[in-house]
Amino acid sequence: MKFTKTHALGNDFLVLDPEDSKDIADIANFTSRICDRHTGVGADGLLLISAKDKARGLVNFRIFNADGSEPEISGNGLRCAAAYLFFKKKIEPPNVTFLTSTGDRECHLIEEKKSLFQIRIEMGIPKLTSRDIPFDDGVFHEKIIDYPLSINRKIYPITVVSLGNPHCAVFVDHLPARIEWHQVGREIECHPFFANRVNVEFIHVLKRQEIEVLFWERGVGETLSSGSGSAAAAVASILKNLTDKKVFVRTSMGRVIVEWEKEKVYSSAPAEVVFEGSLLS
Repeated sequence: MKFTKTHALGNDFLVLDPEDSKDIADIANFTSRICDRHTGVGADGLLLISAKDKARGLVNFRIFNADGSEPEISGNGLRCAAAYLFFKKKIEPPNVTFLTSTGDRECHLIEEKKSLFQIRIEMGIPKLTSRDIPFDDGVFHEKIIDYPLSINRKIYPITVVSLGNPHCAVFVDHLPARIEWHQVGREIECHPFFANRVNVEFIHVLKRQEIEVLFWERGVGETLSSGSGSAAAAVASILKNLTDKKVFVRTSMGRVIVEWEKEKVYSSAPAEVVFEGSLLS
């Protein structure tokens, strides 16, 4: 079975040949096996994409986390899928529209250098109500900003948004030690208030135009970057009036540019096609 390895600032994905993926009976089990970094190829997730209308640049999109669960969407997943399509010349640049479970998402190619692509993604309109996220503490919230969430007898003020998938922002004075934020991220991800679990971002505001972020993702754990997580971190910072509406998000592997223009949020960052291979079993 053929696959292609891609990554966006270290957030890595495997893309299957669309024809090969039709024969997979248990996609969740297959994903957890192929994404295992010791016994498989290794990745944060698996992308299944197929062109629906090549002339119009319409592409079906599904994503699976490393544990086999299927999230609603992924910013870096979209970016890597677009890079794959442009690299393999399955879609004519510069535009591709992905058909996802949360609606259409447009991607635009900014620059191409061999297998490295700079891509701008439409992340959609942020949803802020507790029903949209979903977040359920027994009370309806129009917005969730600095909500006092209790974790192991400690209160964490959280700001929660959805960009098609749920995100919980925790603002810190400095980025915490790995063992600490991993534990907190794991606890928040599975907190009973989040019916579908939640992605967690730990945010340190550097200035009104720049933040740095650590990412804990549902079904994956730590990731070196996150497209939707970067966008959600920027939106949370804007909602708290800590930054302007154009934010440079510093991740472990590089910078993402997030812009909240009128209603919609956009993010720009690189994605790279790394190698191709064949799975033997």
